Amino acid sequence: MTGQTASPQNQGAERTKTPRRIVVAGGGPAAHRFADAMHARGLDGWNVTVLTEEAHLPYDRVALSKALTDADVDLTLGSASMWDHEALTLQTGERVTGIDIAGKTVSTAAGTVYPYDELVVATGSDAARLPIPGSELTHVYRTLEDVWAINKAIAELTEKLGRKVNAVTIGGGLLGLESAAGTEQLGATPIVINGSPWLMNTQLDEGAGQALGRLIEAKGFTVHGGVFPSEVLSDDGGQVTGVLMADGRIIDADLVIVAIGVKPRDELFRTANGTAVAGTGTAGTAPLDTALFQLGPRGGVVISDGCETQVPGIWAIGEVANFGGMCLGLVAPANTMAEIVADRLHGGDATFPGFDTATKLKLSGVDVASFGDAFARTEHALEIVYADPARGVYQKIVTTDDAKTLLGGIFVGDATPYTSLRPMLGRELAAEPGAYLTAAGGGDAGDEVLETQLPDDAILCSCNNVTAGTIRDTVNGCGACDGNAPVQELGELKGCTRAGTSCGSCVPMLKKLLETELTKSGVEVSKALCEHIELSRQELFETIRVLELASFEEIMAKYGTGDGCDICKPTIANILASQNSAYVLDAGRGTLQDTNDRALANMQKDGTYSVVPRIAGGEITPRKLGVIAAVAEQYGLYTKITGGQRIDMFGARLEQLPEIWKLLVDAGFESGQAYGKSLRTVKSCVGSTWCRFGVQDSVAMAIQLELRYRGLRSPHKLKMGVSGCARECAEARGKDVGVIATADGWNLYVGGNGGATPAHAQLLAKDLDDETLIKYIDRYFMYYIRTADRLQRTARWQEELDGGIKHVEDVVVHDTLGIAADLEAAMARHVDTYQDEWADTLKDPERLRRFRSFVNAPGQLDDSITFVPDERGQMRPATAEEKAQQPVLIGSSIPVRATTPELLDENEV
Repeated sequence: MTGQTASPQNQGAERTKTPRRIVVAGGGPAAHRFADAMHARGLDGWNVTVLTEEAHLPYDRVALSKALTDADVDLTLGSASMWDHEALTLQTGERVTGIDIAGKTVSTAAGTVYPYDELVVATGSDAARLPIPGSELTHVYRTLEDVWAINKAIAELTEKLGRKVNAVTIGGGLLGLESAAGTEQLGATPIVINGSPWLMNTQLDEGAGQALGRLIEAKGFTVHGGVFPSEVLSDDGGQVTGVLMADGRIIDADLVIVAIGVKPRDELFRTANGTAVAGTGTAGTAPLDTALFQLGPRGGVVISDGCETQVPGIWAIGEVANFGGMCLGLVAPANTMAEIVADRLHGGDATFPGFDTATKLKLSGVDVASFGDAFARTEHALEIVYADPARGVYQKIVTTDDAKTLLGGIFVGDATPYTSLRPMLGRELAAEPGAYLTAAGGGDAGDEVLETQLPDDAILCSCNNVTAGTIRDTVNGCGACDGNAPVQELGELKGCTRAGTSCGSCVPMLKKLLETELTKSGVEVSKALCEHIELSRQELFETIRVLELASFEEIMAKYGTGDGCDICKPTIANILASQNSAYVLDAGRGTLQDTNDRALANMQKDGTYSVVPRIAGGEITPRKLGVIAAVAEQYGLYTKITGGQRIDMFGARLEQLPEIWKLLVDAGFESGQAYGKSLRTVKSCVGSTWCRFGVQDSVAMAIQLELRYRGLRSPHKLKMGVSGCARECAEARGKDVGVIATADGWNLYVGGNGGATPAHAQLLAKDLDDETLIKYIDRYFMYYIRTADRLQRTARWQEELDGGIKHVEDVVVHDTLGIAADLEAAMARHVDTYQDEWADTLKDPERLRRFRSFVNAPGQLDDSITFVPDERGQMRPATAEEKAQQPVLIGSSIPVRATTPELLDENEV
């Protein structure tokens, strides 16, 4: 190949004077990674312009299945602030349509011309279409717009047809199965058509494909394999009715998705071959050599190992780049290519090592992974196989004929060995191959890899090409951090190295390597709760439970030092509360609690408190609504409906809290515990009682769950949601526990949360009856409470568990630890002994003594609390400037509008 650029090593002096212009054609993950790599290396002397035809910031196509089931999910790659750099420009809605090689410009569909000194083509690929009649009626699975269209079509068809939609996916590969799984989560009946006799035939051999087929069918999918479709059928109105197969069968279909692969978008290179004119900088009549760019037999521009095309100054990365006769739609090689071009433009000599074809299926409840020479094509390769067709389990390790050097592997049903083995590809194994087959009783050899064999140049994270050596160096001293400080936290390690930030499959190995390196370097991997207690929260919880310890003093005397701190005090108070339902502020526990728990209310910015009565499932009678309105008016409170379907009243002074709660408790309300690390709300849609699409009574279930788990203290707050159908109006998959109705029962999702790092809940079990659903939730919550770290949400807890959701399923559904009965009994004790905290407070004058603004002057009010009317007819806290002005509404002088008897008079309400 020709294709050396104009010597970037010798352009340093020139760049300092006139910035060199880089234009990137395309705005997908490869383009984003290139821009990020340039940004990380420094943009001094460069101007980078990224032209993307889509309207979005570059987003994560690997996670596209999330957008299929949740149209609001944010898949944006990296931080949007990166594009604020003055030398980095992102132009959305700009599709590059031509390259003028002689003039060194690109033109767009909008007619804009961009000059370049270096051009990076990252146009990616298009979804392949079927060359059969009716293909224009099908959907594809490639962009955000594609999956949004599928989501919308299923919703509209469900409403129109009044039944479950038959969603046919043509293609049984990675994308096809993820697409089919998404349609199932949207409430459709998933049907897969695959031309090959077995699924994922590109990655799996026949035995593995058959095992996968059993797992897929067990999830309710229908699979038609070994026959190709010949026509998509429709009625006179253009509505899809079925798929005609080559053998004459007709498969009923209401919607058809085609996911049969991709084809490189290499039209820029084909166009440039015929229209670019040497020496003129414009289109003319004397074309350049039509062989200017070399294209692969199946498309894509051929690149060198430096990612250069045949034209100096033009590079190609990602799916449009053909290397070794292949174009591959995987994120790992695209990222590697992007880094290589950035390195070369900064004077380096990095080379592309070839494609890593390892794949892992992202399908809840189906564990599939393939890597290396999975089909044992290497001469004299040896295959070590364990197969259990009845369980849908297939594990294969491929080695050299002496059973020593790892060549590849396939795992279906149990992919546990994949994490440890993948970095060892091409290296000698630490043990005989059978020791890695977990399904056959092996598996102990995996951890030995970290101790004895993982070389520094072994790729730990292939998505971002991060080696074990890089991880070790970072753990022992991150060069990017101030003072070259060692990294001792998993989150910080991921941020410094990028490892584990893409598909996430390497995170368990990453965590183990971090702990191993810290131990080797003499740093104790501390799980201590704080400086006063050496036990972890989990160890402390079990110790308190087994020994039946009941007080902070008793616990500190046995397992702590000093007087405690703001970490261990509330943690111990929380553990004690979660193990028994005694009043949380009695027996000296009040001094352990955070401010909000001590006041049984949330403190606001001005020193007032909010009042949140429980409204189970969001259901409330008109009378109780009237009570809330009357209380809010009497005490001049600001009112707002919360995201959890209840009413929050703001602006109550500390001494007013008992008065307000007396009115609410007498009216039948109880504490909503918005202040506690406990169950907050169970959000619900209206369900089958009223909604014409509802298939189960979601309101009744939500109320049942909220009344069951109310007051349950936990490591962090808990939220739940119950949706009456697959339309998911209660946003259940954004909750710690989400329940979604099906025609056959309830699907149970766990480990979701919003916040700064949102996570979708994952499917734990499906089509459950009421009794089984509640039993599984009992186990899940209690297992979380016993084993999670302090202030750890369920999403993060699941991520850090060895085995993740599979481990949770083993414990909660299959009871592999044999503790299910104990977990259920613990929850039953909580349910049986629950007492409302505010009702208990009001019964005891001594407890009420806590609620005074001034301990030494009980009758004096805090006049520093002031309010002003807001622009929407309510009041808000006064600013510092407003407090200096007159008149100001002083909190202590709010008039009382009604007396207690009148307030509670049912006729008046």
